[in-house]
Amino acid sequence: MSPRRRATSSSRRAEPKDTVLMYPGFALKAGVKAPTTIRAVQRRLNQIGCGPIAVNGIFDRRTQDAVRLLQARAVDGQGQALKIDAVVGPLTWAALFGAHRVPSIADTPISALLKTTLSVASSQVGVMEDPPGSNRGLQVDEYLNAVGLDPASGSHAWCAAFVYWSFKQAAARLGTGNPAIRTAGVLDHWRKAGQAGVTRLSAGDILTDLSLLKPGLIFVINTGGGRGHMGLVEDFRDDRLITIEGNTNLPGDREGVGVFRRHGRMLAEINQGFLSYTS
Repeated sequence: MSPRRRATSSSRRAEPKDTVLMYPGFALKAGVKAPTTIRAVQRRLNQIGCGPIAVNGIFDRRTQDAVRLLQARAVDGQGQALKIDAVVGPLTWAALFGAHRVPSIADTPISALLKTTLSVASSQVGVMEDPPGSNRGLQVDEYLNAVGLDPASGSHAWCAAFVYWSFKQAAARLGTGNPAIRTAGVLDHWRKAGQAGVTRLSAGDILTDLSLLKPGLIFVINTGGGRGHMGLVEDFRDDRLITIEGNTNLPGDREGVGVFRRHGRMLAEINQGFLSYTS
């Protein structure tokens, strides 16, 4: 064997293994230029039988097809099918490299107001309606009073009131103004926040750029018929949101009965979007 051939064989054996394993914070798709990260994805796709494809650092058609094959075969951490879109977002990254390779956002720097709001909301976990299903109770009545509702005047959904109350308490502790919209209506909050210039993000925005996902965001779900549900984002782990929500329950049934910390919401489930009170 000639020396040249020996050198070529040696260089192939020494091809570097994956060094990029943590989610980069943005989605990989056609047109994105991130050659080192894309090469790590291409190697991994080959390793798990979704190739063979060239390890060239270009998110080309063959790479897109390999990603689609992975998405068709794999499920997320909760056993749900992946969206087959040839985009390596956080869920597909977790399927490739493991959920622990999508970083937590708990240590992301946020404002004192958001940090204190989350602390206030966390202190309410375990508050229950009395009696269950009544939309009443000593603490629930306080949430409703904060948005100007008389709890005795009828049965009022209170998830938005809980979010407003948490911001109000935090602002009072810090001696600052409360920027949150004062309303018990989830979609009313969303609409008025937009009119007030509050940053609104879609789930797609965040799946494309995970750096936009921060503790203290308010998630907003449109449940139809002019109704909705909202709560506070606390963290993101193992491809799921960790949230603090009022007027909910752990099984996720329609009838909420208290304040809970939930660990199972998918980003794609947030069909209305997220509100960011950044100051």
